[in-house]
Amino acid sequence: MSTAPSSAPESPVKVLVYSDDANTRAQIRMAIGRRPAADLPQVEFIELATQPAVVERLDQGGVDAVIVDAEAQPAGGLGVCRQAKDEVYDCPPVLAVIARRDDGWLATWSRADAVVSLPLDPMAVAQALAGLLRRRLENRLPAL
Repeated sequence: MSTAPSSAPESPVKVLVYSDDANTRAQIRMAIGRRPAADLPQVEFIELATQPAVVERLDQGGVDAVIVDAEAQPAGGLGVCRQAKDEVYDCPPVLAVIARRDDGWLATWSRADAVVSLPLDPMAVAQALAGLLRRRLENRLPAL
């Protein structure tokens, strides 16, 4: 019995979700689902609630994208994004979740690669993440 090959890669992509609020992290996970687009692999979420944990995990490598909550406390996601962009070699793309559209300028300052606003629109979140992951996966060097 023959099965058609899947067009999506098999190994999951790793998406780090930073927020001090477990409910916000759950909303982000639910908005994305198991995979943000049919042509992408399934997502493996790495949920973190503190800035030091984010820095440590990014230093380990292997993260394909980051989603930050701008309203996180005490370290806001936009500050965490800016720090990552300044300090992490080959920093993964960052999707910022902002509470107010007027905070878009702060997301620009943070060098976030994409921005979505609350309340979360699952389609907008999935599309933004899918675009970031596609670019990241296209630029990934092949294993030798």
